[in-house]
Amino acid sequence: MRAESGKWRRASGAGVTPCANRIRALVGWGACPRFRSGAGRIMGDAAFDAAAHWDSRHREMPPTDLSWFEEHPTTSIDLVHAVLGDQPASILDIGGGAGRLVDHLLEEGHEVTVLDISAAALEPARARLPASAPVDWIVADIRTWVPTRTWDVWHDRAMLHFLTARDDRVRYTATMRRAIGAGGGFVLGAFAEDGPTHCSGLPVHRFTAEDLRALVGDADVVADSCTTHVTPAGAEQRFRWLAGRLR
Repeated sequence: MRAESGKWRRASGAGVTPCANRIRALVGWGACPRFRSGAGRIMGDAAFDAAAHWDSRHREMPPTDLSWFEEHPTTSIDLVHAVLGDQPASILDIGGGAGRLVDHLLEEGHEVTVLDISAAALEPARARLPASAPVDWIVADIRTWVPTRTWDVWHDRAMLHFLTARDDRVRYTATMRRAIGAGGGFVLGAFAEDGPTHCSGLPVHRFTAEDLRALVGDADVVADSCTTHVTPAGAEQRFRWLAGRLR
């Protein structure tokens, strides 16, 4: 099912390789730039306006300075290929914001939907790409968003670890399963057990390989690995990845 090209909409309800300890695992506030307005808050705090936090974050810094920026999202692309092969598909990028993955996926002939809680995060990507590009832009909070269609692949790099409340992670899995269904592909990348403890002024939930497998549930796993991301400021962040297809 192809989404309307260039469409922007605000969704209702928006508001087995162990990680090597020998590397320099930067934890605490130094691993991601601290953002004062979010200090002491968590995504699960009802009084915390997550959309406003991320809008401010993206308006204060250019995309290329943000800690999660990648000029070429090699791991994401490789894992999408591992799940899909070379066939064009519909891909849902969770928390994609201003990231460059959408550009590369479009070059490969995929239809892409980018969902982010922050409208400000999506603006640079929308401005960068032609209006005719087969992209659906959705402003929504993944914790309350309800999919109205299905996709072939669910991709999430660096959003999942902000869900520190167990109930939010349970809802996340339910939403993913609804969005891609049995046989649907998934690519998940989140801070590993030796990754940062905070990012952008917020605490995070770090994942072991077992944690990610338990989160996904019944699935055929095709990749399970760790990588080190070097931020624009030169800090190292350990990521845990899991990719496969739901049963």
